[in-house]
Amino acid sequence: MRCPFCNEDNTKVVDSRPSDENNLIRRRRQCEACGKRFTTYEKIETIPLVIIKKDKTREPYNRNKLMNGVVRSCHKRSVSMSEIEGLVDEIENSLYNSLKKEIKSKDIGEKVMEKLKTIDEVAYVRFASIYREFKDINTFMDELKKILNDK
Repeated sequence: MRCPFCNEDNTKVVDSRPSDENNLIRRRRQCEACGKRFTTYEKIETIPLVIIKKDKTREPYNRNKLMNGVVRSCHKRSVSMSEIEGLVDEIENSLYNSLKKEIKSKDIGEKVMEKLKTIDEVAYVRFASIYREFKDINTFMDELKKILNDK
């Protein structure tokens, strides 16, 4: 690592610790030449994910879109933001751990419904009604019957 003050490349790590979110490593470094200290951050490099939508178009994965969909489904429900963030983190981790570069939006939707079903059944039905594009009340009722039969 080059010193930002004198441009010397001989530095040493003085302190190293994870950031608050545990997704970065914060390192305090000291230049061996000029003695000045500076901070660097180390982050895991992730594979860029591409989402294949229902109409076969492709777009980069966007965590905010996933988060917004789950938040809307949980609106006025007793689901905390930390539970929602945990759910999104779990899904995101499984996407990156699959090591696939392209993932169908259908697969993501199924993962979200699977997780929501265990957290809040109303949020699950809300998400499913939009995701599965319920056309009428009968499709809605069929989904509700599936939930009742699972109990």
